[in-house]
Amino acid sequence: MKSFIAERNKQVITKDDGSFEIDCGVDSVAGSVSQRACVFCGSRVVLYPIADALHVVHGPIGCASYTWDIRGSLSSHEQLHRMSFSTDLREKHVIFGGEKQLENALLELIEAYKPKAAFVYSTCIVGVIGDDVLRICKQTSQKTGIDVIAVQSEGFQGTKKDGYKIACDAIGKLVGTRNDKPLGEFNINILGDFNLAGELWMLKEYYEKIGISILSTITGDAKVDDIRNSHRASLNVVQCSGSMMHLAKDMKEKYGVTFIKVSYFGIEDMSDALYDVVEFFKSETLMNNAKELVKEEIGRLMPIMAEYKKKLQGKKAAIYVGGACKAISLVKALRLIGVTTVVVGSQTGNKEDYELLHQLCDKGTILVDDSNPLELTSLVLEKGADIFIGGVKERPIAHKLGLGFCDHNHERKLPLAGYEGMIKFAEEIFATASSPVWQFVRKK
Repeated sequence: MKSFIAERNKQVITKDDGSFEIDCGVDSVAGSVSQRACVFCGSRVVLYPIADALHVVHGPIGCASYTWDIRGSLSSHEQLHRMSFSTDLREKHVIFGGEKQLENALLELIEAYKPKAAFVYSTCIVGVIGDDVLRICKQTSQKTGIDVIAVQSEGFQGTKKDGYKIACDAIGKLVGTRNDKPLGEFNINILGDFNLAGELWMLKEYYEKIGISILSTITGDAKVDDIRNSHRASLNVVQCSGSMMHLAKDMKEKYGVTFIKVSYFGIEDMSDALYDVVEFFKSETLMNNAKELVKEEIGRLMPIMAEYKKKLQGKKAAIYVGGACKAISLVKALRLIGVTTVVVGSQTGNKEDYELLHQLCDKGTILVDDSNPLELTSLVLEKGADIFIGGVKERPIAHKLGLGFCDHNHERKLPLAGYEGMIKFAEEIFATASSPVWQFVRKK
């Protein structure tokens, strides 16, 4: 594979029988046009699903437009998160400052919508002109009586991963500020599930059947007051470790809340997630309930998976997603339905993630960290993939190559987590890979 920048040669490896070594967690090479998003985007995707909070982007209108409705996050209560508010900074604000614009916008919006809290996102231009966002937020909070939290997410600070940490710090300002929500005997917080296409509601149903109650969900279908009470949970269950591990560690240090990492994608990881939570509580009743639930669901799913495996045997997939934990689950799920992973990579993976991917993947699989469009195109063509699994920025690559595409990112509208999600995933992979439309597409 020759279509990569020379400085990146240690970030693209092929699994063989030799030793494993990959560079990751490093800054993107200049000129690579990385698929990574900016700090501001990372903060927005984490905080956006908090549905009864006000979200105000302090910056040019393009930043708000870029991140409007950026997650397919559904809410069972308020829908305020679905609206995109911006101070719409222009040339005159660059010269004279935008602080007054921000203050007026916040006072007007808080009066109109009566939110439980407000998040104010700083963008690149705000960092350049030096608006004192912290002061404006503090003053507005004193005037209105609600928490107005500054999210100092100027995009040029780093990558989306840095934005995750900033978002976690913002959430941390709410955690531990109330103690009034009733507690169940066995209660948890779910961190890092964003209720894409309503997946969180399926997960809640699983836990409730077992006998475990959900104290708060951070941030899918979240309520500000639930987040305030979240420090009282017995356990934090972290689904997207890349985005929420900082908050989990912070809550352990400040409030003594233990955390475990899980994945809800695929039959194997979904079952392990339930068992791991139950084992924490050391309850025989909960364990029996979990075994019964898993037995019932797997008994229902395996015949369906067997049929898809017959139809998909020999198909090859390329995976490029934001978080490496998602990539790990996808490799397992694809293997269950007879699909071989030939390319796998992520924007934010660490060495531990890639070591696990290296163990899971077949010999000859290409592992790549922080890739770019030209590189991905070359890799997919070299390995002869039949389907590409990624996010919104990978979709054009797949379509230009005449490949079927499966959206497994946060814009999707199809539930792919949990047992039911595994069926949906198999259906989508089969429908996409075997669609007759590809016979009319000229391959590159």
